[in-house]
Amino acid sequence: MSAPGCKGEDMHDDFDSCYRAVQSKDARFDGWFVTAVLSTGIYCRPSCPVRPPLARNMEFYPTAAAAQKAGFRACKRCRPDASPGSPEWNVRGDVVARAMRLIADGTVDRCGVTGLADRLGYTTRQLERLLQAEVGANPLALARAQRSQTARVLIETTDLPFSDVAFAAGFSSIRQFNETVRTVSALTPTALRQRAHSRDAAERVGTDVLSLRLPVRAPFSYEGLFGHLAASAVPGVEEVRDGAYRRTLRLPSGSGVVALTPHPDHVQCRLIIEDFRDLSAAIARCRRLLDLDADPTAVVDALSQDPHLSAVVAKAPGQRIPRTVDEAELAVRVVLGQQVSVKAARTHAGRLVQAHGTPLATPDGGLTHVFPSTEQLTALDPNRLAMPASRRRTLTTLIAALAAGDVEVDAGADWNTARAQLGKLPGIGPWTTEVIAMRGFGDPDAFPVTDLGVRAAAKAVGLPTASDALLEHSARWRPWRAYVTQHLWTALDHAVNEWPPRPTKQETR
Repeated sequence: MSAPGCKGEDMHDDFDSCYRAVQSKDARFDGWFVTAVLSTGIYCRPSCPVRPPLARNMEFYPTAAAAQKAGFRACKRCRPDASPGSPEWNVRGDVVARAMRLIADGTVDRCGVTGLADRLGYTTRQLERLLQAEVGANPLALARAQRSQTARVLIETTDLPFSDVAFAAGFSSIRQFNETVRTVSALTPTALRQRAHSRDAAERVGTDVLSLRLPVRAPFSYEGLFGHLAASAVPGVEEVRDGAYRRTLRLPSGSGVVALTPHPDHVQCRLIIEDFRDLSAAIARCRRLLDLDADPTAVVDALSQDPHLSAVVAKAPGQRIPRTVDEAELAVRVVLGQQVSVKAARTHAGRLVQAHGTPLATPDGGLTHVFPSTEQLTALDPNRLAMPASRRRTLTTLIAALAAGDVEVDAGADWNTARAQLGKLPGIGPWTTEVIAMRGFGDPDAFPVTDLGVRAAAKAVGLPTASDALLEHSARWRPWRAYVTQHLWTALDHAVNEWPPRPTKQETR
């Protein structure tokens, strides 16, 4: 069977391919579609360990929300509502993918369907028609499925009263909460909590800390991902402690702190958030940060065809792009990193944090601040920035454009439009735009061809180093050029590839 990445967004319509995936219990397809069993009324992951039903008793749906809308409830064994998300929504820039990213970030719960449609520049009816046609559910059904999953996480990982869980998950009443949980899970909230005591998938740690596993598709070569985040960590906002990458979060209703520890088949996530309504947004942003919904098999299969890359890919398959929890923050940090070392970029960003960031009410280890918002950064005095005047102008112009909405780089941004908006700003050239597109937007085909690390690694593996020649050669890697960039970076002897990071001299004293 070919890799999932070759199937496209309509895979659920290909009965034979879906049936073969279910017969082989192929976990690569988890998140691409769900299997509804007509004889039992449940829906499952393709990899469900239960014996597959007869073909005549199967139907396939593109999302858990579509299966729920059709009246099916989640399998208690394989928990399809907790499977990795479809890679489609992270690798596409069209309106449906943008809508799915915004729904995952909680936009419907915060702004309603009208707010979601306005953000995308469509009417509510147009948007509902597009989503129904492609993912089998409208925005409300998709948001309902997300609320049920948020409720399940809180039920299973905390001791919060169910009334608080209902409120935090976005339900309008405890009755609606109870009915939805029973419908989706075929269990009451009490039964779900009782079952959680005997399951290892989530650790119950009380009401202050949430501990859960973020599922990931194998292979998962996390050293370059976590090494990059550690090497570029901004003092006060990010740190490495006890084997985990930790950072602060700005969330819609408050702030938070997350600790992420990588494992071969999952990432352990420990969250502290001020307002539990932010849970789904926090989880979605952590998954984006670590690029956990990527399709590594499709990337490996495609890039291994190039003899210049085959050895690099085989050495560490399953690379992920080090992304961000805040696209505006990432854009600012990329400009701060123009033509300077990683260490110097950290220093510049740390000064902005100390001067303009929001202090945590209770500092946590080395975490003291939330990175400043663009609105907070509009107050900065460019004369206090220890950098060339041209870069000061680039930074302040970018901040003003972000604050005014003239440049949009959030989860729902149109990638082509955002590139054009960035390109109009002084001092933002192709390198800056492509790094923002790669790490901020998550465009899998972004390619900073002039990056010094890319060119050095290209030379080492026998690729052309001249920008025009390398760009011409890169056409064969599309649409995965961002992953080529990550593979090339990880081929270098650099701190961004070290996980766990080497102790500093101060730490070894």
